[in-house]
Amino acid sequence: MTVGSVALVSLLAFEALAVGTAMPTVARSLDGLALYALAFGGPFASGVVAMVVSGIWCDARGPRAPMWHGVAWFVVGLIVAGSAPTMGVLVAGRVVQGFGSGLLSVALYVIVGQAYPEELRRRVFAAFAAAWVVPSLVGPAVAGLIVEHLGWRWVFLAVPAVAVPAVLLMQPGLRALGAAAPVRPPAGALARIGWACGAGASAALLHYGGQQC
Repeated sequence: MTVGSVALVSLLAFEALAVGTAMPTVARSLDGLALYALAFGGPFASGVVAMVVSGIWCDARGPRAPMWHGVAWFVVGLIVAGSAPTMGVLVAGRVVQGFGSGLLSVALYVIVGQAYPEELRRRVFAAFAAAWVVPSLVGPAVAGLIVEHLGWRWVFLAVPAVAVPAVLLMQPGLRALGAAAPVRPPAGALARIGWACGAGASAALLHYGGQQC
């Protein structure tokens, strides 16, 4: 399960950090410079909301369902973005992708807390940290090579081909967790989601406003 979870974190990091290399080419190709900032602000905003939703969901039902839904949203968003005929569709795909990233990132940390003994958790979290560092160092170069030799769409479309096997590697460990006994969401859960929506919308507006200055 460790290999699969670290691979998923690496993919989340790659899409968060390396896509910036491809985005100028994407915006020019789709004649969408006006929406350039929202291609970053949109997924950031939806990710903020999804992290709050995922935390509440994991507490109420366990991490398996949020993880599977997160992978599904993430992959669908990547396919939409990679197939986008216009910049607006690409931004929509990025928003969906960001929501999946938020669901998945929280669920993965909860899974570590439940599936690993205390003495191993530090090693797994260290591997997660490395999974963010490596894409930050080599991801932009890899994305640049993909754009140059394969086209910008493959920066998005290649990732699902790795995400699906990574999830399958985690399946035996997830099955061993068993089903969590459902509990009622905590008081104020809707208020937390509302605050997250406000924070996410504010972040998206800041991204968009910064481009207009």
